[in-house]
Amino acid sequence: MEARYEALRRAAEEVAAVDAHAHNLVELASAFPFLRCFSEAEGDALALAPHSLSFKRSLRDIAALYNCEASLEKVEEFRTAEGLKSISSKCFEAANISAILIDDGITFDKMLDLESHKALSPLIGRVLRIERLAETIINDESFSGSSWTLDSFTESYVAKLKSLTVSTQIVALKSIAAYRSGLEINPNVSKTDAEDGLRKELTGPRPFRITNKNLIDYLFTCSLEIAVSANLPVQIHTGFGDKDLDLRKCNPLHLRAVLEDKRFSKCQIVLLHASYPFSKEASYLASVYSQVYLDFGLAIPKLSVHGMTSSLKELLELAPIKKVMFSTDGYAFPETYYLGAKKARDVVYNVLAAACEDGDLSIQEAIEAVDDIFRRNALHLYKLNVTNGSINNETTIAGGGVSSTSVEEDVLFVRIIWSDASGQNRCRVVPAGRFYEVTRNKGVGLTFAVMGMTSFCDGPADGTNLTGVGEIRLVPDMPTLLRLPWSSREEMVMADMQIRPGEAWEYCPRNALRKVTKVLLDEFNVTMKAGFENEFFLRRKLVSDGVEQWVPYDNTNYCSTSAFDGASSILQEVYSSLKTSDIVVEQLHAESGKGQFEIALKYILCTLAADKLIYARETIKSIARKHGLLATFLPKPDLNDIGSGSHVHLSLWEDDQNVFMGSSKDNFYGMSKTGAQFLAGVYHHLSSILAFTAPHPNSYDRIQPNTWSGAYLCWGKENREAPLRTACPPGVPLELVSNFEIKSFDACANPHLGLAAIVAAGIDGLRRGLKLPEPVESNPADYASKLQRLPQNLQESVESLSGDKVLHELIGDKLVKAAIAIRKAEIDHYAKNPGAFNDLIYRY
Repeated sequence: MEARYEALRRAAEEVAAVDAHAHNLVELASAFPFLRCFSEAEGDALALAPHSLSFKRSLRDIAALYNCEASLEKVEEFRTAEGLKSISSKCFEAANISAILIDDGITFDKMLDLESHKALSPLIGRVLRIERLAETIINDESFSGSSWTLDSFTESYVAKLKSLTVSTQIVALKSIAAYRSGLEINPNVSKTDAEDGLRKELTGPRPFRITNKNLIDYLFTCSLEIAVSANLPVQIHTGFGDKDLDLRKCNPLHLRAVLEDKRFSKCQIVLLHASYPFSKEASYLASVYSQVYLDFGLAIPKLSVHGMTSSLKELLELAPIKKVMFSTDGYAFPETYYLGAKKARDVVYNVLAAACEDGDLSIQEAIEAVDDIFRRNALHLYKLNVTNGSINNETTIAGGGVSSTSVEEDVLFVRIIWSDASGQNRCRVVPAGRFYEVTRNKGVGLTFAVMGMTSFCDGPADGTNLTGVGEIRLVPDMPTLLRLPWSSREEMVMADMQIRPGEAWEYCPRNALRKVTKVLLDEFNVTMKAGFENEFFLRRKLVSDGVEQWVPYDNTNYCSTSAFDGASSILQEVYSSLKTSDIVVEQLHAESGKGQFEIALKYILCTLAADKLIYARETIKSIARKHGLLATFLPKPDLNDIGSGSHVHLSLWEDDQNVFMGSSKDNFYGMSKTGAQFLAGVYHHLSSILAFTAPHPNSYDRIQPNTWSGAYLCWGKENREAPLRTACPPGVPLELVSNFEIKSFDACANPHLGLAAIVAAGIDGLRRGLKLPEPVESNPADYASKLQRLPQNLQESVESLSGDKVLHELIGDKLVKAAIAIRKAEIDHYAKNPGAFNDLIYRY
């Protein structure tokens, strides 16, 4: 199931969440005990907290984050040694929270003020607790308790509350009536009863703590009236908490009189804490009352995994997804924020994946639900603009997102990216306002012809069966959205091609890869991971006698220190930009060609690796351009120099276990039986695969003997002249291998189609139990008379693909035939126009 829902998990893990309800942190020296991080209990009851399921799980999670022993003592030692700033940085970075709404109405010893939290998140909003405000007014020493009347108190309270709601930091009001007198609020409490309640409160000891039900009901009603006029939501504590409340009075069903009152029909009310254990009741209210919203902080992470899962499921049984929101209910300790975010991402993923399995949601609908629950619903309800860190009570909401005006103050354009069948990255650009209002959900129209275009002509090749007649939708895959590191007011997002909403177009490369990986998972319970090496040339402009030329950036050799030194500032910026985009670089160095460099990326699930490869190339090319250089990934830009490949390392995984690797008991050249059969399938189909992985006539200028590019059909362990190399990196026993590398892969390839061809071939190997020949242990060129030469030109690989029924069937016959037609057009054009090769450095 994991591979099927990989995009959903990625969405849940990567969305920058809005924490819609939390509390202040405290200094490490606070008397508030760290054990309270795990429990609502106090006193003697707190001593038993370490024996709860939530404690044991949460302690392990914190210890894993801190890389320390999973004991309370060691975690506390780590906290003390690191200091608050360091642990806060670790927790909030791991939590990935883009905004925090803080209820500062609860006081802790040595509590940090609201301003101090701005170092933790791009946006901090304040949730104003109404009971605390009322108590502050009553307890003001400048007034004598005997002088207070209900009218004078109301006048002071209303004036103060109205003045505070003008502040741009106030995003909501909050009531803890559940703690004081219960949720059976009487919205029509008489002034006489309220005045009597005030009088009774004033006879008590200072500082006053309001508990009189009539006064609380009156205060609650006044506050709702102001919330309506100020267009502010009201958060209400419901369900469980510490022992100060009477749980019997905290069922949100008690709020019926308030919800039925026409004065408050437009007041958006947020039921906090999943109303646990009254989650079903809360879900019912959200389904029948337009003004009721739900927040599941505290229930997640304080319950067991089963409890958290069942509670969220109960919320979603009736409630619209657009009304359910994430929060951490973080307080006092940064670890509470981390735990709330971590478990929420896990639980939301599991609940939504189960809903997909049950048929309640499609995967795309579940991905949208992730964005709604973690981010979009809160942005809408609390009128936030996370991108520029602002709160605007006048912001209008369109289509469930932030208004176009507020978005475009920060982001101007969104690039919708796709890679075509000729391996060229293309984009349509949409103004940010329209993107977030319309395009993110509905996509943009695109002609059928886009998947028939060649590297020399922006028109469909003959034989592709693709023309300018007919249109698809280019639909943004929102979990792939990121800010351009080199252009701060732009974003980019990968797109899926759909023939109609939710239905993939049969020519969509990303869907082709998803389709074959699903077959691999369904039939053999394995997934494929991929790690790409990016080789590219840097060129600098030289103008001589009015003629523009792009010449090598330098003339150094392999792993040259001077080459790296000369390009260090550019490579540093590339590395930082890739890191910002969550693209992990494992190594980088100067390569053998003149001005050639390589950047190797970490292996990840192949569907994700293909997306990130496209983003990596866009980043490298754009930053080079920023420095006045040209970066080209063309396989052979100079026929007299070495070529550039996009070697890919591949491995097979079952859950978290590498199942490509064998064991000492296996006799498959260090591979498992599964790994050897998969590789045998790739070996058997390699000539056909080249039509996808080396898809341009220029590709075959690179694939030559003695150039480490794999010219002969063979495989070998750590043999870099073989097109298929099994690898034994450091840490792997010498008799075993961890993965295999394909040398015959370059940057003219659409990475999704190239990987799809490899997976399809591997599936055939597994289905038929194919076997590998003996490995070649030396330079294949020494055995040229005994080994089959791989295709020496694109025509030969196209002929092989044309007769390859397996790849046609698994990838899709129409898509394969279109690719073949494009390759034939490329062959014909460059044979007739050899000088046209010179323009390809701008395209790849």
